[in-house]
Amino acid sequence: MNRRFLPVFAGFFALAAATLAAAQGPVALDASKLKLASANVLVLDAEANRPIYAKAANDVTPIASLTKLMTAIVTLDSGQSLDDPIAIDMDDFDFLKGSHSRLKMGAELPRREMLRLALMASENRAASSLARHYPGGMPAFIAAMNAKAQALGMTRTRFADPTGLTAQNVSTASDLATLVSAAAQYPLIREFSTTQSHFVEVQSTGQVLGFNNTNGLVKSADWDIQVSKTGFIREAGKCLVMMATIASKPVVIVLLDSLGRYTRVADAIRVKYWLETGETMPVRTATKSVKPAKAMAKKPAKAPVQGKVAQNTVKSGKTPRA
Repeated sequence: MNRRFLPVFAGFFALAAATLAAAQGPVALDASKLKLASANVLVLDAEANRPIYAKAANDVTPIASLTKLMTAIVTLDSGQSLDDPIAIDMDDFDFLKGSHSRLKMGAELPRREMLRLALMASENRAASSLARHYPGGMPAFIAAMNAKAQALGMTRTRFADPTGLTAQNVSTASDLATLVSAAAQYPLIREFSTTQSHFVEVQSTGQVLGFNNTNGLVKSADWDIQVSKTGFIREAGKCLVMMATIASKPVVIVLLDSLGRYTRVADAIRVKYWLETGETMPVRTATKSVKPAKAMAKKPAKAPVQGKVAQNTVKSGKTPRA
């Protein structure tokens, strides 16, 4: 056979195999074939609200910046104008973990942009500013977070701050699946949490800042993600929650306390492969699949030509934002 036609035939047979698999219906899922490194996991059929896979899903654990999904819900439920400008104050600085932020003292943005940065870039000062400007201030905001958790049936969840920097913010994989499903009902949370990159002009200085999503998978053509949030503090480990369409169904994925810098991404890819094929992902395939996500997570947003620009770079320090 002419070598030039080999790729054509390979593509044809791959398409035929995929068509045959679809005709045969959903694949049989054997939980023993899903090997994950995350300590606490829940994979949920979002339509049927039925667990597909669970691993220590009811254990209470710190949740880091996954907290910001609740911060966004409470902000939007308040009905405050998203066009109102709010500013960063000294009270928004992180003196607990010493995490990095490029929103400096006095930086002013519309509430809408603070919300977007809190979700997509896990900006701690933005999340804190949203809570401070809530009616009744920070105490009232935290009370509203806990009240919303109870209303959603998240009985093992407690919030002590709007950023997740404190280990006192705790939940379970099961409760967080509920939170992700609730967050998916808000169009702005769906949009902002999956925004790949974004520029804001700080109103007080005119400086233009570029930010990237902390979840590199939102840039991948292989994924259809509706809600996304990452999290990290030392006590929580690396965390990732998503709602994504996999095998033509909406699925919630909760991955908590992942060891290693890229383990949460690799676990998410393993979950997707298992849901689509019913098989364990080959090690070599998993290694190759993680590299694009690794590169995407590190690539900064390109700056526009006009204006004073500071690009988004992730500095290594005591505590990354997510």
